[in-house]
Amino acid sequence: MSTTTNTSFAEGKTPAVKLSAIHSSTFDARSPQDLLFDEVLQRRESGYDVDDIVRRANQTDLQRRESVLALVDEMASSERREDWAYEEPDSLEEITALIDPPPVAKKANPATLRDRLQAAWLGRIAGCNVGKPIEDGWRWNSSSIREYLELANAYPLNDYIPLLDPMPTRFELRDNWPETTKGNVKGSARDDDIDYAILALHLLEKHGTYLKPEHVADAWLTLFPVAQVYTAERAAYINLTNGLVGDSVARFRNPYREWIGAQIRGDVFGYVHPGDPWAAAELSYRDASLSHVGNGIYGEMWAAALVAAAFTSANAREVIDTAARVVPPTSRLAEAIAFVIGLFDSGITWDDALKRIETAYGHYSWVHTVNNAALVVAGLLWGDGDYMRSLGLTVMGGWDTDSNGATVGSVAGILAGMAGLPERLIDPLEDRTRSALFGFDNSAISNLADRTYQLCTKGLH
Repeated sequence: MSTTTNTSFAEGKTPAVKLSAIHSSTFDARSPQDLLFDEVLQRRESGYDVDDIVRRANQTDLQRRESVLALVDEMASSERREDWAYEEPDSLEEITALIDPPPVAKKANPATLRDRLQAAWLGRIAGCNVGKPIEDGWRWNSSSIREYLELANAYPLNDYIPLLDPMPTRFELRDNWPETTKGNVKGSARDDDIDYAILALHLLEKHGTYLKPEHVADAWLTLFPVAQVYTAERAAYINLTNGLVGDSVARFRNPYREWIGAQIRGDVFGYVHPGDPWAAAELSYRDASLSHVGNGIYGEMWAAALVAAAFTSANAREVIDTAARVVPPTSRLAEAIAFVIGLFDSGITWDDALKRIETAYGHYSWVHTVNNAALVVAGLLWGDGDYMRSLGLTVMGGWDTDSNGATVGSVAGILAGMAGLPERLIDPLEDRTRSALFGFDNSAISNLADRTYQLCTKGLH
């Protein structure tokens, strides 16, 4: 997941009072205008009345930094509407109280575990690279992706994104295209979806079951440049450098606290708990709670549970049903997951389901947890265990294409095993990945899988 430029103000479904200012947004916590822009959206999406703030914002000089930040900070004391229908706690104790009962642990097959872990890492990294050239929710959506692929005679997507030459003027791939498009992949490109997986492995090797949010914070500040983390992670990073501690790290001037940043960090917690979704979810909470709240936290717990469940599930539907049980049933994320399962059970086509998902959840930012999780569920269900079909459908669905490709690639990779991964995606990775983490660039993917296997077999300390 990374970010790009928006030129209009996203207001959600039916804003009562609109911000009159129109300005560029890069989801950047260093920008007061972005913080104001996105905090209004976050507050409205989570049931708060901020109309008075918006009215005053319309009379404010948005170039005056302190005036804009004062409006952002004032929203922290806004009141939630009485008609708010969800219960979305942040503490693990309150979350656990809503999970009744959690999914039961099963024993993964030791004979296939090493193979599945290798397939998980490769599947995740390949899936991320497939989605990277079109990871731009302002320029690319499911319609434009389909149009582009049809022009390239590559629909439905069955490989890395092809490069059209000449490129039609109405299309623009991300600047990573020289290393992520078909025929140009020579080792995995760097991506935060991969960085966080490598970092999680490092943290678990170092801290094991004693992992705390403080350990995650220290690792970020030591190993990550701030410009290589985005949205909620960047906001939390800034808060850490300013000396904030506890809940304020995730909440203060962080309108991205329910976005997808935590969800992309969950897979390795599932890798080291194969067959035990609840243990994976509980451990991932310690990572997620540093930077996220509510559905942002649930997204990482759910991703960890998806991965853990895949090691002992017969098919994608069983994975989805099992992992859904770690999500508070009173949350918007649980509602979205159930909505997509209902679409699948109704027997409608993928195309019709995609339209329904876009209609229901398209008002969220293209890097929010809820809408992207819905798309991940759909890709896995309609892909039904076939790695390339699951990945292709998910990426063609749009929104956060590299993050969703990584998550689906991980889960579908475990279900398929190494034999089910297409060589045309895996061979070009050359068993190595770039990384922005200090000391971890050009990591061997096989080594990452070996280290993960060691944690699985020897146990977390």
